[in-house]
Amino acid sequence: MLTAGTGAPHSAAQRSSRLAWLDALRGLGATAVLLEHMLYRFTPGLSPRWFSLGMYGVLVFFLVSGYIIPASLERHGDVRAFWVGRFLRLYPLYIVVVCLVLALAPIVPIRAEVTPDLATVAAHVTMLLDVVGSGGVTEPMWTLSYEMVFYLVVTALFATGLHRRSALWAVVFAGVAVVVGLLLAGPVLPRGPAAFVSLAVFAAGFWCVFAGRGRARTAGALALGALGVTLLLLGGRTPWLGPGILAVMFTGTVLYRWERGQASATGAVAVVTALLLIVPFFAYRTGWWAYPHVWMTTVALAGATFAAGMALRHRAVPRPLAWLGLISYSVYLVHVPLLKLFVALFGDPGGRPLLVQALLALAFVAVVLGVSALTYRYVERPARRLSGARGRSDAAGP
Repeated sequence: MLTAGTGAPHSAAQRSSRLAWLDALRGLGATAVLLEHMLYRFTPGLSPRWFSLGMYGVLVFFLVSGYIIPASLERHGDVRAFWVGRFLRLYPLYIVVVCLVLALAPIVPIRAEVTPDLATVAAHVTMLLDVVGSGGVTEPMWTLSYEMVFYLVVTALFATGLHRRSALWAVVFAGVAVVVGLLLAGPVLPRGPAAFVSLAVFAAGFWCVFAGRGRARTAGALALGALGVTLLLLGGRTPWLGPGILAVMFTGTVLYRWERGQASATGAVAVVTALLLIVPFFAYRTGWWAYPHVWMTTVALAGATFAAGMALRHRAVPRPLAWLGLISYSVYLVHVPLLKLFVALFGDPGGRPLLVQALLALAFVAVVLGVSALTYRYVERPARRLSGARGRSDAAGP
């Protein structure tokens, strides 16, 4: 079954006001990721090492997506309408940024992790970059892989009527993260075939979802969900991180259902938190951010931030923070290409006097915010209007 009741209707203004706190959290998440990438360039001594600013930011983003994306699907009541909104929300700016990076290649060489072959093209088409072994043309794109996997899995659950068992799925994926962390040190799937097969299943699945009816549409949704889970378990660069991210996102859904009085949250949140905190003690190490003390602090801070947002959700949100939340997807995608261009034009600011570093950092932030405001106004907002999303506060993802 691919349709469902959407509950009592809400006006766009009511919905936007009610979800303003989520915009604020997105603003905080975008700021954290921006700082992660710019501090080591402008003021290396200020980069924290006791937690990961970047991972903190994306975990906040993932909690926000988990909170609102299933609700968005249920509100639409139809997977086709949901995916039209998702594609128009994610792809226009994504395509613009890919084109920007390619255009800047003579000045800013494309990162070495991006292999110039058809597998890379296929991976960028599906956004499943990190789970098919391909680097994105800009570093932050790796998180879009898990955003897309979450959408695919939620679509399959909706098709089978299992989408309301959010607590179960949160605990299951957290448990899988522990098991996968014990067993795997890296991806199992070969890069090229994974990218091409994924593109084929992606195209066939969505053809069934958009053009099919009844069982054909359900089969398409299930194929997409199976694709997402397979890639999540066997294709990720850090095998345990993918299931862990989905556990975080489904925890966001659990909190949404708790806030709506649909389910209890305490048990599931406690179990998921405990499992995620212990993963680095058993898993193969993949980076400094995965050291137990760093990971535990990062997860705790992200959870505390989301909890604070929920506790203050009925209060007015400062307008600058709400605005930053609106342009957060643009900030997230454009800041790294702009940072590389900035360094190429003005040199590495790290070795300059502290005052000069600070002034250059402020100038760079102003450029990022200005460009992000423009891309939001002329790329994101027109695309959202095409999907009927005017005034709505759907999550775009990190």
